[in-house]
Amino acid sequence: MILPIAVIGNPVLREKAAPIGKDYPGLDKLIADMFETMYNAEGVGLAAPQVGIPVRLFIIDGTPLADEEPGLKDFKKVFINAEISERSGDIELMSEGCLSIPNIREEVRREDEIEISWYDQHWNHHKERYTGFIARVIQHEYDHIDGILFTDRLGSLRKKLIKRRLNEIGKGRFDVGYKTALAGGR
Repeated sequence: MILPIAVIGNPVLREKAAPIGKDYPGLDKLIADMFETMYNAEGVGLAAPQVGIPVRLFIIDGTPLADEEPGLKDFKKVFINAEISERSGDIELMSEGCLSIPNIREEVRREDEIEISWYDQHWNHHKERYTGFIARVIQHEYDHIDGILFTDRLGSLRKKLIKRRLNEIGKGRFDVGYKTALAGGR
């Protein structure tokens, strides 16, 4: 089932998400619905808060970008209760966008390397290091479970320059090809 994606201004995007346990009701269906929603919106990552559920869960499927980023070939993962334990490497500046902030792309600074631990959907524990573009995608989705949007990582001048556009999005003044959820359920 395709779920509506919360857009900036929706308070669920600012909540710090709660960890979940093995007995979380409907987890497999939620994960399947999130993948369907993400593919429908042509994204490569999606966090549960983006579909209105403030839990520590996000998904990534980098396969659509494999031609440009070969390291993403067959990179399809579910991250439950993820914790980034280390951010290191060079600070890289790269353009980012977000399904919850439609039609805006901005240059964001992020560390080039991370160490992250998480559970997959079968509750197997993982701890790995990632570098480059995949580290960036993981950090972007991880921010969502901490209530952080990529626009929060912009400098004050860039924030001022896009403030009006962000406010317009929060009022529903944008056009995308996927279902969205504004603040107040509009």
